[in-house]
Amino acid sequence: MIAKRFRALGEPARLAVLHALENGPLTVTELVAATGLGQGNLSKHLQQLHAAGFLTRRREGLFVYYELADEDVLQLCELMCGRMEADIDSARETLTSRRGA
Repeated sequence: MIAKRFRALGEPARLAVLHALENGPLTVTELVAATGLGQGNLSKHLQQLHAAGFLTRRREGLFVYYELADEDVLQLCELMCGRMEADIDSARETLTSRRGA
């Protein structure tokens, strides 16, 4: 189950969808505009994120609204971004020290 959830996060387009939903629910049309993805492609990503438990959806009339199931996924993304920033800083320090040597 853990591997399935991490696989769902392994696609940049799905991370863009999660980021677009950071401020609240959006319709598919709004997500197309926010992400720049085509509707068919977006629908596949939404389905995978929903199946992995990251999104909920509800229908209101003709519209389907998607939203984050909880904020935990954003915390996970922030944790990884922080780790990457630390790695980049470390690599910069290594390169700077090599140039100075």
